[in-house]
Amino acid sequence: MERKTCEECAGKIVKKKVDYHFLGENLGKFPAEVCTQCSEQVFEEDVTKKIAAISKQKGLWGLNDRARVNQIGGSVGITINKKIAQFLSLKKGEEVILYHENKKRLIIQIP
Repeated sequence: MERKTCEECAGKIVKKKVDYHFLGENLGKFPAEVCTQCSEQVFEEDVTKKIAAISKQKGLWGLNDRARVNQIGGSVGITINKKIAQFLSLKKGEEVILYHENKKRLIIQIP
């Protein structure tokens, strides 16, 4: 069934190719239904499978991880797994900048 109006804002739906970005990398242009009002993008199932395959091929799939806060002397530490460290090109001893976005989100900025 072809969508004519957006379920979010009732805007008009058009079909076009759009760039798909995942973790800051452009995976390519893919056909999508796009709302002309709110810009919501909806991809068909076969397209999402292609996007998933490309992200896996580029090593971007599954980069999220859970970590525990550990006691290190008078401080606390969080360990970043090897896959994420490699993706971010982090090296032992490298300095990063930490700041909080809010009470639930910590940002690690790599200069």
